[in-house]
Amino acid sequence: MHVTRLYESKKPVISMEFFPPRNDAAARVFSSTVDDLAKLKPDYMSITFGAGGSTRDGSYQTVKKVMIENKQPTVAYIAGYGLGPEEITDVLDKYQSLGVDTIFVIRGDKPKDGTFTPHPRSFAYASEMIAFIKKRYDFTLGCAGYPEGHVEAKSLESDIQNLKCKIDNGAEYVVAQYFYDNAFFFDYVQKCRNAGITVPIIPGIMPVYSVKMTRMLSQVCGSTITADLQNRIDSLDADDPDAVLQMGIDFATAQCQALLKEGVPGLHFYTMDRSHSTTQILKNLNLCG
Repeated sequence: MHVTRLYESKKPVISMEFFPPRNDAAARVFSSTVDDLAKLKPDYMSITFGAGGSTRDGSYQTVKKVMIENKQPTVAYIAGYGLGPEEITDVLDKYQSLGVDTIFVIRGDKPKDGTFTPHPRSFAYASEMIAFIKKRYDFTLGCAGYPEGHVEAKSLESDIQNLKCKIDNGAEYVVAQYFYDNAFFFDYVQKCRNAGITVPIIPGIMPVYSVKMTRMLSQVCGSTITADLQNRIDSLDADDPDAVLQMGIDFATAQCQALLKEGVPGLHFYTMDRSHSTTQILKNLNLCG
């Protein structure tokens, strides 16, 4: 399943992202979540890859489960931070043998484990890893974009030049970091087009799951909690999880409606291994199946 072929269609492509479960309890929740969301017939599901290869085996097993057991078109992430070329090719050879056609390439973050030692020949940037993979494999390659700029970038403009390098080296589509004001996304797409980037750019959608998670992710990812969203949060009892969850569903539904009205090629949902919000949003949009 080559993702770029999906984006050639005129209908919005619906994709969902998951991270591999780290223990038996999480695995049970994960299985239930994927089963629930598979009923909505998304166009594909993507499985993340832990920092420094920390979920290497778990990511492979999760991709295998989603592809084989759940029979879902699947994209596999690879995060190359700290991994040597041989480790990367080992991971990719296994995905290739499994039948994976599309790999989503990110640099990834440094593991929080202070004992981690990166391989001396590891790649410093996702663009370098994309070039490495492109020369050796026939995968369709995707990469990440950041509508508000990567947290480590000197400026949004320099970050777009970094994205251009990824595209020039072989990436064929972009999934954008989530945002809570569509203006960030539309401005970003226009600046990318002005820079000569012509590949599909897909908006990432992160519903509000809890106030605590939203604040934490905003700091980590650099995605602004807008005044509008903050006012909605402030109007709720933060200790009422159902009310917060419903507000997140309503906010994301309106956001997606506005994005679809402008003709975005798809919607990419960061599920956080949960099914309720994504299910309700897609039902609201009449996009199930």
